[in-house]
This record gives sequence, C-alpha cells and structure tokens, in this order.
Amino acid sequence: MSSAAPFGTRLHYRSLAISSAPTLFRGDRVTKIAEGLPGVRAPVGVFDSGVGGLTVLRALESRLPHEDFVYLGDTARLPYGTKSSQSIRRYALQAAALLKSRGVKCLVVACNTASALALDALSDEFAPIPVLGVLEPGAAAACRATRSGRIAVIATESTVRGRAYERAIARRLPSAVVSARACPLFVALAEEGWTEGPIVEAVARRYLDDLFSAGPGEGPDTMVLGCTHFPVLAPALQKVLGPGVTVVDSAGTTAAALAGILADRGLAAPPGQGRGSSTLLATDGTERFARVGGNFLGRPLDATAVEAVDLPAYSPGRR
Repeated sequence: MSSAAPFGTRLHYRSLAISSAPTLFRGDRVTKIAEGLPGVRAPVGVFDSGVGGLTVLRALESRLPHEDFVYLGDTARLPYGTKSSQSIRRYALQAAALLKSRGVKCLVVACNTASALALDALSDEFAPIPVLGVLEPGAAAACRATRSGRIAVIATESTVRGRAYERAIARRLPSAVVSARACPLFVALAEEGWTEGPIVEAVARRYLDDLFSAGPGEGPDTMVLGCTHFPVLAPALQKVLGPGVTVVDSAGTTAAALAGILADRGLAAPPGQGRGSSTLLATDGTERFARVGGNFLGRPLDATAVEAVDLPAYSPGRR
C-alpha cells in the first residue's frame, strides 16, 4: 500500500480468518473472567509501541464496526523490539494502566513484542479485564495454514530472541519446524511508506532468501508476519516468496478472537448503538503519528485528532 485510502474506507489485508475465537490463554492457563467489568458500551483498549498496531485497529474496526476503541501508541519509547524484557514489561504495564483509566472493557496488545514478553504480567495485573495479544491468534492461523509443518516467522529482535512463536506453535503443532528471522529494516521501510518496489524487494530477498533456499517442497510453506508493521509490506513479500508460500497476518485472526471473547462474556456492543468510533492517543510526536499512521490505518489522519498523553510511573499491584 503506497498511499492512504479515502477517509472512511475499510481496507482488508490478506489474512486467514478463524471461524471461532480461541479460549483466552496466559501460556497454558485459562484466564478466568470475574464480575466487575465495565459495561458493553465501554471502549476496547488497544496499544502498541507506535503506529504498527494501527493495522490491528483497522482489522478490529472492520470486524466489530459497532465497538468503540481507544488506541495508544507509545511513540516516545518506540521501538519495543530492541528493548530488554524488563523494560518492555514495564512499558506495557504503564500503557495498560492508562487505558484502564479510560474505562476499557478489554485490552488488545497490538504489539508482537509486548504480546511475547508481557502478556502474563498484564493478565495477572489487570484481571478481570480480558487481555488478548496478537501472537497466539497468529500462531494458531499459521498452524492451520501450513501443509508441510514448516513455518517461518519474521519479527523484531526481541520477539525472535524470546522464541515465543516457537512455543505457541509447538503447543498446537508439536511436529512443526519453525525458522525465525529478525527483520528490523522492514519496520523502517513501513514507516517511510516504502511498501513496494525494487528497494523493498531487495531487502526482502536479503532477509529471506536463505530461509526459503531449500528445494521445492523442502522450505517453509507458511510465513507469519510477527510484527504489526509488516502487513503493509505483505504484497511485496508475497511477490518475492511466490504463490507457494502462505503469508499469515495476525490482525484478522486477532479481530476474530476479540469478537468471540466479547460475545462469550456478554461484552459485545449492541448493533443498535450505531457505528463505533476510535480515539487515538500518542505519547510523542502527534503530527508524525498522524502522517505515518494513515498508511497503516488505511485512511488519512488529522494530527489535531491525536491526543498527546503521558504515561505515569506504574507499580505492579497498584490497581
């Protein structure tokens, strides 16, 4: 996608939908949702380290048009993908605390790095609010898509280093062979709006050629986009990989999972309340957030509609 679509246009990435939402997991433990959640008309909170998570918000808006959303981009501290696990957990707790103060009924972690490293901490700290990450739905979609059991994952350095996708895939498909590759330049390309053309394809080949260099039928037949920046590069990546490789974007599967969670817990907004809205928050650079974010959300954004916020210090256990 080289330019933003007209305002109000809903665009769809090529993604694998799921027919029903999975049970909400923290690792292997089922999260028990107690009483005391905000009402059905409360918004859904969504956060990411920056603008990449707007690809997830776009899918959520499309799947759940009657819901209100509050999206927070922690642009003052991006990227999360190069930070330590301790810092990522601290940042995630602070972001979630701000969204909780806005009265959200559910929290979507639209960041693969935070989903990999902070989901347990968020679920423990903010129960009974349901917490959903993008990693588990993406792993589930990859397992359904693969024909050979050979799956490639491209992501940030922290996500790859933490091996979270390998564990999530192994729980569902123990025989799977997973190859992971950190592709940090894809983030920069996506944010610059360089989503197609010879430069993008050359970088993609440099990152991916050796992952897919095995003979026909021997390399991965499925590749997971393990960073929310990467879906805008999906057409270029598919061109480089060819039609024999299925590219999995977790945004659509996360939206399906959220729909199931809200329905199961009686938190879905009634269709009669009309079309929902999305509130956008950023911790720094609202003008850049709007300029770059429009490419990810699929419509132009006005910087005056992006609210600048600070994330106060947060100590676990302080509800």
